[in-house]
Amino acid sequence: MPSNQYSISDIQRIIQATGNIRHEYTISTLLTDSRRISNPSEGLFFALSGRRNGHEFIAEAYAAGVRNFVVKQGPEIKVPEANFLIVDDVLGALQTLAAYHRNRFDLEVIGITGSNGKTIVKEWLYQLLCVDKNVVRNPKSYNSQIGVPLSVWQINETNNLGIFEAGISTISEMNKLEAIIKPSIGVLTHIGPAHDEGFESRHQKVIEKLLLFKNCRLLIHNYDQLIDYKDYIKAETRFSWSTKFKQADLYVFSETVISRNFYLRAKYKGREIECLIPFQDEASVENAIVCWAVMLAMDYSAVEADKRIERLNAVSMRLELKTGINDCSVIDDSYNSDFQSLEIALNFLNQQNQHNKKTLILSDIFQSGLQPDVLYKQVADMVTLKKVDKFVGIGEALLAHQDLFNVPEKHFYSDTSLMLQNLRALNFKEETILIKGSRSFEFERISRALVQKAHETILEINLNALLNNLNYYRHKLKPGTKVMAMVKAFSYGSGTFEVANMLQYNKVDYLAVAYIDEGVALRATGITLPIMVLNPEQSAFDKLVEYKLEPVIYSFGLFDDYIKYAQDKNVLSYPVHFKIDTGMHRLGFENFEIETLCDLLEKNPYIHVQSVFSHLAASEASQHDDFTSKQIKNFEKAFKQIEKTLGYKVIKHICNTSGIIRWPNAHYDMVRLGIGLYGVDAAVKASEGGLQPIASLKTSVSQVKKIKAGETISYSRSGKLAKDGKIATVRIGYADGYLRSFGNGVGKMLIKGVKAPTVGNITMDMCMLDVSGTDVKEGDEVIVFNDQLRIEELAAQIGTIPYEILTNVSQRVKRVYFYE
Repeated sequence: MPSNQYSISDIQRIIQATGNIRHEYTISTLLTDSRRISNPSEGLFFALSGRRNGHEFIAEAYAAGVRNFVVKQGPEIKVPEANFLIVDDVLGALQTLAAYHRNRFDLEVIGITGSNGKTIVKEWLYQLLCVDKNVVRNPKSYNSQIGVPLSVWQINETNNLGIFEAGISTISEMNKLEAIIKPSIGVLTHIGPAHDEGFESRHQKVIEKLLLFKNCRLLIHNYDQLIDYKDYIKAETRFSWSTKFKQADLYVFSETVISRNFYLRAKYKGREIECLIPFQDEASVENAIVCWAVMLAMDYSAVEADKRIERLNAVSMRLELKTGINDCSVIDDSYNSDFQSLEIALNFLNQQNQHNKKTLILSDIFQSGLQPDVLYKQVADMVTLKKVDKFVGIGEALLAHQDLFNVPEKHFYSDTSLMLQNLRALNFKEETILIKGSRSFEFERISRALVQKAHETILEINLNALLNNLNYYRHKLKPGTKVMAMVKAFSYGSGTFEVANMLQYNKVDYLAVAYIDEGVALRATGITLPIMVLNPEQSAFDKLVEYKLEPVIYSFGLFDDYIKYAQDKNVLSYPVHFKIDTGMHRLGFENFEIETLCDLLEKNPYIHVQSVFSHLAASEASQHDDFTSKQIKNFEKAFKQIEKTLGYKVIKHICNTSGIIRWPNAHYDMVRLGIGLYGVDAAVKASEGGLQPIASLKTSVSQVKKIKAGETISYSRSGKLAKDGKIATVRIGYADGYLRSFGNGVGKMLIKGVKAPTVGNITMDMCMLDVSGTDVKEGDEVIVFNDQLRIEELAAQIGTIPYEILTNVSQRVKRVYFYE
C-alpha cells in the first residue's frame, strides 16, 4: 500500500477509536469541511467542533460520497456502508494520525513560526530549495491546529524536505504542532504584536513559539529578537542574522536600492558577501534576509544563494492593486486589519506615484492587545508619518477617537453601510486609495464600489486547481511512474507558458506539444523539461535539434527523413519516440510493420529510442473495454519486440487521461495527462469532487433592451421572444470562440445566478440572451462557463466534446492567472 494510504482498520488502531468497522476502506484523504470534499471514496471526514459542529454536516459529507468518519458520538441519521470511529477528542485524533504519519518518514523538516512573514518565507524557501529538493509544504497558510495536520499528511516517500509553518494564538498550542511537524531546522520570522491578546505578555508569546524548536539541531533567527531568550533556546546550533549587531553570523551592514531591487552587503564567516533582492518594501526585504540566512545555514554557497534569491517571485497575498473609478488606483486589503500590517500597507501606498493624493479607508482594529486610546494614538501618528492626505475611518472606535487624527481631509462613519451611502460626497477622484479593514466590516463592498468594472471578456485560469488536478492523478500512480503533461493547442486553450511553467515548477517529467513551433515557444520562455513533439515537420528538424525537442516517429517515411537529416548533420544518438498504432488508426506503426521497424532500429547510431507508446481509442467507455484490452495486448507485444532488438529498456506509455483512472494495469513507466489537468475527465464523475475545473470564461452585458413578442433579433431575423420581455447583449461572439452552434436558444449563460438562453444567431463579437424576469443591467458579469456551468454542459448543448470548447477560446480573449 502506498505510503499515504491507510486501511480504516489501521487508522482505528492508530487513533485508539471505538466503533465497528462495517466495510474495509483505503484512506488517503483527510477531510474537515463538507463544502470542500475531494476524493470522497478514499476520504476520512473529521467531525470537528468549533465555529460549526462537524457532526451536523455528516449527512452532507455522506451525500458527497464520504463513507468514513471520525466522530465524538454516533450518527443520528441512517448511513449504510459507513464507518464511524468514535473518539473523545476529534481534533486530537486528527493530530495523532498526522503525527503517526510524520514519524514514518526520515526527512529534513524546516519548521517556521513568528508573528509575520511565515507564509511568505515558507513559499520563498520552497522556490529557493525545490531546485534540488523534493519539497512538501503547507498549502497556502495552513498553519493552525487543523491546518498543520492536513499539511503534514501530504508527506510521502518521494519527499526529502518538508517546509511547514506553525501559527498559534494562545498558550499550550505549540507543543501539539511540534509533535506533528518534528522540525530538524527551525526558522523564526518577525516577532510583532499579532496575537498578543492571547498571551499574558509578548515575552510569554515568544517562549511559546520557541517550543517549536525544542528538538531542532539548527535554529535560524534574527539576533536582535532573541537577546533576552537565550535560556529558552534548546537547538543544538544557532545561526543568527542582524542589521545592527556585528556578532551575528550574517551581519547585513549595507542596504541600497538599485533599479527597483534591494542590494544588500553583509559579513559572513569573515568575508563580505552580497545579495540582490527583487523587492523594495520593508517586509519583503526582511523576509528575504531570513531566506538568505537559511540557505547559508544549510551550507549553500553565498554565490548560489544570491543567484537564487535574485529570481524570487512575489507570492500572491491579499494586497492587490486594481484600477479604480474616476482615474483612481485602489489597493485592496479588504480582509486584513492589524497594526503591523497597516504599516506595511501604508508603505506600499507610498510607493505608488501615479497620483499625488494618498487616501486611507480603515476599519476599527481588533485583537491588538492595546487599550483603544493607546492603539488609535499610534494609528493616528502612523497616518501622519506616512503623509496620508485623506482619511476615512469606519467603526465605533475610530469614530470615538477621531480627534486624534490630524490629516488634511478626514471623514468618520459608524459602519460600512453609512459610508457607502455617502460615497458620492467623498468625491474620490485621481487618488490612490488603500482599503484596509477587518473581515467583519465587509470592506469588499467598498472595493466593489470603487474598483472599475472590467468590460472585456476574460478567461480566468486557476493554477491552484490545475495543481490539484495534477496531484489527483499522481495519487493514482504507483511510485516511480512518470507523468507527461499535454500542453498542445495552447494548453487546451488555457495558455502555454503559464501552464507549462506551473507544471515544470511542480516537477512533471515530460511535456508534449503538437508541433515544433510550440516547443520552440516554450524553450524561449524558460521551459527546460523534456518536450515530445507529436507531429514533427521535416522542414523544421534544425529547430527541433537546436531547441532539444524530441520527435515522435510514426511512419517509415518520417523515419527515413529524420535519419537522412541526422546523417547530413552528424546528429548521433538523438532521443526519439516511436508511436505504435494498436487500433486508433490515426498515426503509428501497425503490428505487421514492427519487425521491419526493428530491423531499422538495430544498431542504428543516429537515434536513441526514448519511449515507445500508443494511444487508447476509447479508454473512458466501458462498452469498448474488450477493444481497449486488445490494444494493450498489442502494445505489449510491440514494445517487447522493440526492447529485445534494442538491448535496453525504453519508457513505455499508453494511458491517456481516462486510461489513468480506468486502466491502472496499463500505467507502465509513464502516463500522458491531457484534459484531466484542466478539470475534465469522462471517467471521473463531477460529483466525486476529485477534479476542479480550472477555467472560467466571463464577459459582461453591453446593453439591455425591452423586446415585444414577435419582434425579430439578430442576423437573418432568426430570434424572437414568445412574449414581451428583455434581452441582454453580451460581449462575446464566434470570433471569441463562442460558436454559432450555440445560437437560437441552444446555449445558455449565467447572469445573476440564472441560466439565460441565447436568442437569435451568434454574431462575430456579441450575442443576445433572454433575460426576461431577471434584474439585469449594463455592466453585469456574465458567466459563459465555470465550475457551476461546466464545460461538459456546454459541449453537450452543441453535441461536441469539452476539448473543442476549451481550444476554441480565441487568443483575443485575455487570460488572467490566479495562484494563491
